[in-house]
Amino acid sequence: MIRKLVSVFSSNYLMALLFVIFAGSMAAGTFIENSYNTNTARIIIYNSWWFELILLLFTINFVCNIGKYKLFRKDKLVILGLHFAFIFIITGAFITRYFGYEGIVSLKEGESKQEILSDKAYLTAEIETKGSQKRTVISRALLLSQKTDCNNDFAIHANHQNKPVDIIYSRFIMNAKQVFKQDKNGNRYLKIVTVNENVRVDHFIKDGEILKTPNVTFTYNRPMINAINFTSEIDGRLFIKVPINGSFLEMSSGNSGNVIANDKSLLHVKSLYNFNNIQFVVPFFPKNGVLDVNSDFKYDNKGENDALELKIKVGNISKDLVLFGKEKKKGVPEIVLIDDLRLKLSYGSKEYKLPFKIRLDDFIAEKYPGTLNSYSSFESRVSVLDENKETKERIYMNHVLDYDGYRFFQASYHPDEKGTILAVNHDNLGTNVTYLGYALLYLSLILLLFDKKSRFGIVQKKLKNYSKKGFVSILLFFSLFSLSSFGQEMNHSEKSVIKFRLDSIIDFYAVPVKHAKLFSKLVVQDEVGRMKPLNTYSSELLRKISKNDYYNGLNSDQVLISIMQRPKVWYNVPLIYLKKDNDSLRKLIGLKADEKYAALADFFDRDGKYKLANQAKDSYRSLLPNQYEKDFIETDKRVNIFYNIITGRVLKIFPIPNDLNNKWISASETEHSGVEGKDLLYVKNILPLYFTSLVTSFDKDNYSKSDSLLLSIERYQIKFGSKVRPSKDKISAELLYNKYDVFKELFKWYMYAGVLMLVLSLLNIFKPRKFFRTCLRIMHYLVLALFTLQSLGLICRWYISGHAPWSDAYETIIYISWATMLFGLILGRKSSLTVASTAFVASMILMVAHWNWLDPSIANLQPVLNSYWLMIHVAIIVASYGPFTLAMILGLVSMIMMCFLNESNKKLLSDAITKVLLITEMSLTVGLIMLTIGNFLGGQWANESWGRYWAWDPKETWALISIMIYAFVLHMRLVPILRGKWILALFSVLSYYSILMTYFGVNFYLSGLHSYAKGDKVITPIYIYYSLAILFVLAILSFYKQKTFLKS
Repeated sequence: MIRKLVSVFSSNYLMALLFVIFAGSMAAGTFIENSYNTNTARIIIYNSWWFELILLLFTINFVCNIGKYKLFRKDKLVILGLHFAFIFIITGAFITRYFGYEGIVSLKEGESKQEILSDKAYLTAEIETKGSQKRTVISRALLLSQKTDCNNDFAIHANHQNKPVDIIYSRFIMNAKQVFKQDKNGNRYLKIVTVNENVRVDHFIKDGEILKTPNVTFTYNRPMINAINFTSEIDGRLFIKVPINGSFLEMSSGNSGNVIANDKSLLHVKSLYNFNNIQFVVPFFPKNGVLDVNSDFKYDNKGENDALELKIKVGNISKDLVLFGKEKKKGVPEIVLIDDLRLKLSYGSKEYKLPFKIRLDDFIAEKYPGTLNSYSSFESRVSVLDENKETKERIYMNHVLDYDGYRFFQASYHPDEKGTILAVNHDNLGTNVTYLGYALLYLSLILLLFDKKSRFGIVQKKLKNYSKKGFVSILLFFSLFSLSSFGQEMNHSEKSVIKFRLDSIIDFYAVPVKHAKLFSKLVVQDEVGRMKPLNTYSSELLRKISKNDYYNGLNSDQVLISIMQRPKVWYNVPLIYLKKDNDSLRKLIGLKADEKYAALADFFDRDGKYKLANQAKDSYRSLLPNQYEKDFIETDKRVNIFYNIITGRVLKIFPIPNDLNNKWISASETEHSGVEGKDLLYVKNILPLYFTSLVTSFDKDNYSKSDSLLLSIERYQIKFGSKVRPSKDKISAELLYNKYDVFKELFKWYMYAGVLMLVLSLLNIFKPRKFFRTCLRIMHYLVLALFTLQSLGLICRWYISGHAPWSDAYETIIYISWATMLFGLILGRKSSLTVASTAFVASMILMVAHWNWLDPSIANLQPVLNSYWLMIHVAIIVASYGPFTLAMILGLVSMIMMCFLNESNKKLLSDAITKVLLITEMSLTVGLIMLTIGNFLGGQWANESWGRYWAWDPKETWALISIMIYAFVLHMRLVPILRGKWILALFSVLSYYSILMTYFGVNFYLSGLHSYAKGDKVITPIYIYYSLAILFVLAILSFYKQKTFLKS
């Protein structure tokens, strides 16, 4: 029996089935989330018992296969590491889900708290008997959705002092509001609006009933002691009788008066009554009607409250109740009296008590100069109060506070910028177990590439043993050649007459390159205090604004001089890059949907008001902005940078004499700066004098006067700023570094070298010749020379910056590329194929680095995204698309060759197909390893940023779906009915659609942190259907041909 169970649970059929069901379930979950909301997807898919069963079966399968394949043997240790990695990751996720918890704490400056609000919503009930101090407390976490009524159903059974109490679910309504509908046949109701801690709550009391709130009891025509009693007379007048003295204020007239305790007095409607800390208003006289709960039936979860309708039963007595509340918000308690029991119920987040207090000393929301809503960083300076110990700490984006098993993250802030919202995570054990799994996963996957006894090593060895038939190599060359155009697109729009005229003016008056070179040697202090040549600064600014290194043939130094000399001209030049596919943004500023660039003038109306003000403010305040909001943030940054260039605020080239902090300023910042006397006159007038001299220099075609003014600025910098001004050698080194831009060029060089070396390697495998071996030796040395150039570039960057070149996003990526190439050269010193593949992968990583380099760090980066974790994660994931694309192309090539099989050529083509599919399998393996590492690195970044390493966002989920699909493809060989050349070729193509969905589809079909979708209907491009139709025909033809002529 045990052997049969082990056989079933270790079955490769089960494993393959789990891959398919798991991927399919997650795919369905992403579309459910898009149609409804995250909670709906969690209820139906991610938090369901059967989804957890899949993960449990995966774990059992991993454990059983350890014994089945004897993975404890020395030659199987890498595979053993992979199995243990996934066991640890799944176990860590289990611990996190069932034993960890998350919450938020909102603090005003000077305020201290010991409680946090849970991330989940709870139904809480406190039951007590009149005259007894015994209390029964019930607390149950609820995950509810308006769309999953059958899944919402629950019943809580309790026993309080031998009395059965049942709390039964009736209905859940999202974005709910309690409304009173007048009906002459309905019951008579009195409306009371209470105000507590600036929170307004509407209450309705039925004639003859009692309303208990946390602070006071109200009655209507049912007087009782120590309550605020309302009574109606036959003539319609309404009276009030209270147990304490108070006052009222008529809101319409401003008249006020006193209310005497135990004295029945006429009630004033639309008046604010105040009794100590109890405040309320009765807005109108009692009316006949019915109470109902309405909803806008939207699933965006942005309403004030949700409603939970319950039936409370005590013995044979029952009562209906509606509770209002939601996640991340404290529930409003409702009190129910049944028989002699008092039940206090609430729905919403519950409070967790910390073993210490945390106090907000200061909240700092830093903004870039000249902006209102462009934040550079958020920081909470807090004190941890633990018994008699007080510890000062700082919390900001990507810098967490760890204390006593709790982690605090900067999540959001109060609109007045006088308070903070911190996310809190208590999951020390779950995180550590998961991180152990991640570390083991990364190590095992990397070692897998170099393990000669792994499947990858075996396939590589098989490939080396084949010879002849260079046909495949030629096809492979064209396949790889197509990769070099991956991600490129052509989008040339026609220029308007106005733009042509502006460009003509700019080009005509542009300063010579020689003069601009002298300007580029001046030093500027940027917003974060780095001293750099103006050449570096101008190129960063131009790339950030326009995503280009040049403008109409002018370099960045010429452009910067021109903008500052003729700001009115540039105010109307379409220079600001607009991200594609965001039509809403273009519509807002009055541009057509196909416009790629906007002028600064486009962002302001005739009254000078900023058109993006409201959208930018909302986007910056978003806790987790989606792609739609990120577009507004990025555009707002570009606008602010361009505006600051035009106003001269960015040109901080003047050191303040004898300043203790070595601060440099622009000419527009002289007021209260500490610059005085002649120095003040110089700073204020030198740039206007310089720009005036440019006009004269242009007329005379002699820039000696302008040159001398630039040299005078350089002397001023040396005189007052020598402490922080880089040496001439460093400036020269940085200018040289900028000129050759070695890392950007290396992308192409590595690509060409890698492709050519790969072709030569395959030619040598298929048809060994001395000529090929000699060419490979030369190519090996060429790749080594390129690696030397890359090393020199890193050393140069280290020298210029004064720190090791892996401290920020861009540096980390180029360092990863360098490290990849280093290990490829060391471990593949006798394998040209390994060196060629490594060069190709290094080029892909460098390509991704320069996509991001077009968005320089000088810009107003959104604080939460200013993390090298994110950039590494993106770099590796996007780089994985290269091998997947190669595998897809080779899969198509294989099926095309199968279609040409016949009796005369089957031996020739059979060998060729085998060789191509061996390369396909290697490409799939490399791609899967990179995608897996990149996706889980993204989880680590998310956990370090806001305390959650997995949130089922569509982008991360589809990346995991792709991992499952490609893992299934690579494991098909272990399942007899899925083993074969044709099926590998077909699935190497089919699986690529998951990559297309991950990279493109999520942005347009699904809503989430990474997407553009805002609920609009998206039409699938017609070429997707064409490609599937062609693939279907190709698959059928190739299947019948290979079945007849090819041995699997």
